[in-house]
Amino acid sequence: MDLGISGTATAVSTASLLSEIRDGVDLRDALIVREWQAITSWAEANIVDSPEGAATLTEGYLDTGVPIAGPGAPLVSEFQLMELIAVLGRSPDGGRSYVGQVIECAWRLPLLYAAVVDGRVAPWRAQRIADLTRSLPAEAAEFVDRHLNAAVGGVGWAQLERLVTEAILRFDPERAEAERQAANEHRHCNITDTDEHGGVHLDAYLDAADGHDFNQAVAREAALRGQLGDTDSLDVRRAKAVGAIARRDLALDLLIADETTGEVIAQAPGRRVELNVHITDTAFTGDNNVGRCEETRSPVHVTQVKEWLQVPGTTVIVRPVINLADCVPVDSYEIPDRHQRRVRLRDHTCRFPNCPQQAVRCDLDHAKPHGGGGKTCPCNLVPLCRRHHRAKTHSQWRYLVIAPGHYLWTSPHGHHFHVGPAGTTPLDGY
Repeated sequence: MDLGISGTATAVSTASLLSEIRDGVDLRDALIVREWQAITSWAEANIVDSPEGAATLTEGYLDTGVPIAGPGAPLVSEFQLMELIAVLGRSPDGGRSYVGQVIECAWRLPLLYAAVVDGRVAPWRAQRIADLTRSLPAEAAEFVDRHLNAAVGGVGWAQLERLVTEAILRFDPERAEAERQAANEHRHCNITDTDEHGGVHLDAYLDAADGHDFNQAVAREAALRGQLGDTDSLDVRRAKAVGAIARRDLALDLLIADETTGEVIAQAPGRRVELNVHITDTAFTGDNNVGRCEETRSPVHVTQVKEWLQVPGTTVIVRPVINLADCVPVDSYEIPDRHQRRVRLRDHTCRFPNCPQQAVRCDLDHAKPHGGGGKTCPCNLVPLCRRHHRAKTHSQWRYLVIAPGHYLWTSPHGHHFHVGPAGTTPLDGY
């Protein structure tokens, strides 16, 4: 729609609108923080000390304390809660959930609550964190609160869910193992009936190591087809790769038996699992039962690692610790595997503000273009997903490498963001 505004005027107007919206966000969050503080004061004044579900005499009438936050948070007056929810103008269920989120933060996540009050964390983000921690034991909630404190504003939801998973593994291992076993019961691999176009849908839920193996095999086959001249898109080549892998497997005699004795005299080699698992030395003494799997980007119990490694036919490869600060450039534009591994282990995800895409699925961008004298070296390589690589190349988004693993981004309208190990931090208006 042509509004008769010139390109320059549009840019200025857009910048002004962005500033106005930013001011509105700050004002809205400040009002919500005041509401949180009032709800916390209300909760302190309406704590019911009787056991959960037991009636108590309060101001001349029987009242019941109700739990609306996790273990260790106070029970609040059921009747007073009804009034508060009405004053807030929320539905009964929505109001209980909202007040419970505030109480969860105030009593069980005090560092997060302080960050909200100080304006370092948006209230809506803290509410979602409270929903994840509500079912945790008190010590697990404290663990999450403490580990989030250094970088809560930049932690993505996937990272947060992994932190909660780690808390469960550490402080409620029986629950964690029960949930893992229950999830294993839902593993499946289904092929739907052929549709009118002659295609089918593949739906699967797999063990992480099995899924990683499958993805690696499909990716390798698809890349090989491209090198041999297949001009289909990568997605189509991946789909064709599944059939090719299956047909090769069907052509194998996996077990060959002697016709006379029945003894197996030949067997196809077992699978190869290549997982990067980060553990501390205390894992060997039993003092730390949690490692981190690079491929799944998740905490993992050492019991599951042992299960992966004990599969018959599995080869275990022990690599030395990689020095992420190693800086040895090469002359060519092509990036050697050792550099790719260092960069992806250093940065983990796409380095565009707030992008959670795994670094293993990203392009590696030369921060200083190779054609302009930029080195092919970890210090000059940055993982960017395809979308944000295009934004950096074809729009006015720009970044500077200010230290290894730390990037200063500038948006088209001059907003600045720091992206580093702690996540993304906006630098304007804070």
